[in-house]
Amino acid sequence: MALKSIVIKESLLRKIMHFFSVTKLTYLLIIIAIISGISSLYAYNRVQQIAAFNQAISDGKPPKTDTQSFEAKFATAYWLAKNERYKEATLLFNKALNNANTEQKAAIHFNLGNIFFRRGLAINGANMTVRDEAEYLLRQAKTAYQQSLRLDNSNWGARHNLDRLLTMLPGTPTPGVGESDTPGLIMGSIPVGLP
Repeated sequence: MALKSIVIKESLLRKIMHFFSVTKLTYLLIIIAIISGISSLYAYNRVQQIAAFNQAISDGKPPKTDTQSFEAKFATAYWLAKNERYKEATLLFNKALNNANTEQKAAIHFNLGNIFFRRGLAINGANMTVRDEAEYLLRQAKTAYQQSLRLDNSNWGARHNLDRLLTMLPGTPTPGVGESDTPGLIMGSIPVGLP
């Protein structure tokens, strides 16, 4: 029985040795070397594309590669916001929301909050009509920061900005409480008891 298993193993070993001849191994290694070389060239080319992409974004120019990627849209919108072109930045950020994952959406809402916050701070206090517009922008910033925190609760920048913003916003008036003790004045001429 042991002799039979040794003969089978020896026969199997000869078949394996015959299958892996020197010529076949040489061809296999050549194929592996060609595939490795092509992969290395692709990786090198991709690294160069990424470096060119990053350089174009830092210079404020449109990238030549990956133009439809989320990163390109986000970086362009961020650059526009940084250069106080808020309307274009807001449009691009909102457009980037369509194909973004949860973490990216949180970053977009955080940046939208920053845009509204900066715009509100820039016009705050000039006159009464501007004050209303500033309050509207600050409330929009509050909504954007809250949405960012709903998507990513670990964003400390959004928490900090929301905290600063809440101290600046006037309190929400309570219905029925005002200059008069008569709660019916808020409702105007609507009869009591009707929805």
